[in-house]
Amino acid sequence: MNVSTACAMAPGPVLAIESSCDETACAILAPEGTILAQRVISQDGHADFGGVVPEIAARAHLSLLPELVHATLKDAGLPPSGLGLVAASTGPGLIGGLIVGSGFAKGLALALNRPFVAVNHVEAHALTARLPGLVEGGAPFPYLLLLVSGGHCQCIAVEGIGRYRKLGGTIDDAAGEAFDKVAKMLGLGWPGGPALEKLAQEGNPDAIALPRPLIRRAGCDFSFSGLKTAIAQKLAPYGQTPLPRSFAADLAASFQQAVADVVADRINHALDMMPSARLLVAAGGVAANTVLRARLEETAQSRGCRFVAPPLRLCTDNAVMVGWAALETWAEAARRGQTPFTDIALRPRPRWPLEEMASRFTPTDNQPEAGSFS
Repeated sequence: MNVSTACAMAPGPVLAIESSCDETACAILAPEGTILAQRVISQDGHADFGGVVPEIAARAHLSLLPELVHATLKDAGLPPSGLGLVAASTGPGLIGGLIVGSGFAKGLALALNRPFVAVNHVEAHALTARLPGLVEGGAPFPYLLLLVSGGHCQCIAVEGIGRYRKLGGTIDDAAGEAFDKVAKMLGLGWPGGPALEKLAQEGNPDAIALPRPLIRRAGCDFSFSGLKTAIAQKLAPYGQTPLPRSFAADLAASFQQAVADVVADRINHALDMMPSARLLVAAGGVAANTVLRARLEETAQSRGCRFVAPPLRLCTDNAVMVGWAALETWAEAARRGQTPFTDIALRPRPRWPLEEMASRFTPTDNQPEAGSFS
């Protein structure tokens, strides 16, 4: 059964909400995965604080969601009664935003008497590559996922719906967190990743020697704290003196190159740990970095794998991925004879490990349970 046929089992279009951090998003997908409408509002009340303030984010979600959902339905040309499912990110993430988004979605589902599907935010990133038409030839299981964002840096073996194995992850900072912190050191403001990448285009990536933490070590764990410290040491002699533009650009380019080198090395080790993988998928906000994408594509080709990264608009947090994950979850439940399926009683969770996703489904004779995270 192919992906689009399986997900066509859904009783109608799915309306999905994403509110796990500072993006307020809504999307509507047809049962086979066609995007009927999508909207994203990037909150702008956090820059003065140098990062996302959970209380501000939750209040913004509460204010923005009603009109956003109304506008998305209008874009899709659907009345609420035309929906078949309602879904929302229910974890992991900032608990205030999760409560607002999932609570709104559950209220809508109850009012319409429709099933509610709780979506694991990380699983949504993991399954984005399977959205119909996104990857030429599709993205069949199994494949290796690199999730790189402000809060995550993990290598995950994606073996099926609800079947995931964590091969490695960061032991300190996430890659996106390191980008933001280094950008702040360079006076680039927040969010720092895109600004640092832009500055790095002016610099020489080989100009400044920086460490490559854990490179060539066994396994595929990551570490970026030492690299961040090395940047601070390079900046120390300048004190409060404004940095020369050329030096700041060289430092940004050298940092970006060091991250790309580390990630490429870790992915090589992850592919050794998952010899069945013929596809490498990158997801998360940092996957939008063009230097990192190029390095990952080069690494995949050297190992005989295809490389896929979703379009930039689907790398960062969005509701399309939430809707698609809901459709995949519904299809898997239907395949196991578990529909009608609803998560209306499931509470939002700031932490929701992927290994728990298998417990949502009844085991079948031809579908083994997910492996445990290490």
